[in-house]
Amino acid sequence: MTTKPRARKFRIRRSGPLGFGRPKTDQSEQSHPVEEGFERHPAQPAATGENDIVSIRKEGLTGRQLRMARRVAQKHGLAPTSDFDAVRLLRKHGIDPFQRANMLELVANDDAPQPGQQPPKLPQTAPVSANLPGTALAQHDPVSQVMQIQRDIARRRKRKLAMLFTRLAMFVGLPGLIAGYYYFAVATPMYATKSDFVIQQADAQVGGGFGSMFAGTGLAVQQDSTAVQNFLQSREAMQRLDSDLGFKAHFSSPEVDLLQRLPADATNEAAYKLYKRNVKIGFDPSEGLLRMEVIAADPASSEAFSRALISYAEERVDGLTQRLREDQMSGARASYDDAEARVAEAQGRVLELQERLGVLDPASETSALMSQINNFEIQLQEKRLQLQQLLDNSRPNSARVEGVRGDIQRLEALVAQLRASMTDSTSGEDSLARVSAELRIAEADLANRQLLLQQALQQLETARIEANRQVRYLSMGVSPVAPDEPTYPRAFENTVLAFLIFGGIYLMVSMTASILREQVSA
Repeated sequence: MTTKPRARKFRIRRSGPLGFGRPKTDQSEQSHPVEEGFERHPAQPAATGENDIVSIRKEGLTGRQLRMARRVAQKHGLAPTSDFDAVRLLRKHGIDPFQRANMLELVANDDAPQPGQQPPKLPQTAPVSANLPGTALAQHDPVSQVMQIQRDIARRRKRKLAMLFTRLAMFVGLPGLIAGYYYFAVATPMYATKSDFVIQQADAQVGGGFGSMFAGTGLAVQQDSTAVQNFLQSREAMQRLDSDLGFKAHFSSPEVDLLQRLPADATNEAAYKLYKRNVKIGFDPSEGLLRMEVIAADPASSEAFSRALISYAEERVDGLTQRLREDQMSGARASYDDAEARVAEAQGRVLELQERLGVLDPASETSALMSQINNFEIQLQEKRLQLQQLLDNSRPNSARVEGVRGDIQRLEALVAQLRASMTDSTSGEDSLARVSAELRIAEADLANRQLLLQQALQQLETARIEANRQVRYLSMGVSPVAPDEPTYPRAFENTVLAFLIFGGIYLMVSMTASILREQVSA
């Protein structure tokens, strides 16, 4: 008795929009052997249809196609002896084994039990009840279901793209267009005056070392440049500019648009914020340059504001070292004045002693007295020799002897008196030695005072040179010149920047929202 082979289950690979693709042909499938083990039909002779089978073999059918043909033949109640015989029998009965409808029908009935087979004992699904939530799935054609799913996916994509473009238009395009309209049609043209200046110090001869290394460079006046930059960006400069040239009134004019206009009753803080936006000052430490840009609603005001700020900077530069120079000069000048007063006092003391003692020069007076004493002592020696000569006579003349003795006594008294006048104070007058000592002390004090006066004069000259070296002055590199065309707004650049800013904000917000949704759903 002939037994029918059990049908094999297989799955068709889905590819393409309909879920089915052309069978993949490989070497293993082309060389798939013909399944044997089936008995020939007893009514069919062995040589029947050999030519048809040979021609079918030459078609190069794959093993998958041959197996599918066998299954279609079994479905139609045919009993093929081989896979090629199944193809021959199907074609003989007018059935195309490779038609797509037959393939789909075969797939639909793949799970149905074959005649003579027991149904598989698998877990069965419960029948759909009307009381369950949800809708029952209709048994449609698989191709229609696949196409419906594709249409749903395409519809959702279109809807998401439409929502994306709508959000981009609302949160990026519309604000960017509003910003572009403002820059191109509404914004008031602004004029910018640029200027460059540098702060320098007076040239001076300095010693070696680090002082000579940094002298005359930008590092020597970097602190002064930073101080001037901070001053020009301060409220003090803004208030002075407003009091001199009416800074607030200029930007409160009705000709300025609303976004750039300063209210008529604006406070100093509001004016200062506007001042910082319209007065831009930068410092280049490598070159020591201060670059300033002043923006105003008309060229003349822009140039006037710039020149006024430069004059304020010059005054500030002069005031930076003024106190230092004044302190240096005042100390040196006070020392010199004190030394000069002491010299005058010492000289007055010497003059007073000379007038009181009647001695112009103690050394001269002493020399004169010593010369007189020497002369009188010589005469005294001569008189003593003359007296000895008279006494050597046997009968000396008494009158001459007494006269010579009287001369000797008088000379001795005179010499003693002269010597006493040099050391003893008589008749309320100071001695010559005391007078000489007082005069010498006064003269020595006068000489010391004169030396101190010379040193004070040298210090005063040094302080004056140092003060001149400390002088700072402002040197213009680029003078302010009024522009003839508006500098701001830069409409195209600002519009592109607005689009980029709004796009970045939208991107950050959308990424944050997506991350939060993912965290919440997780």
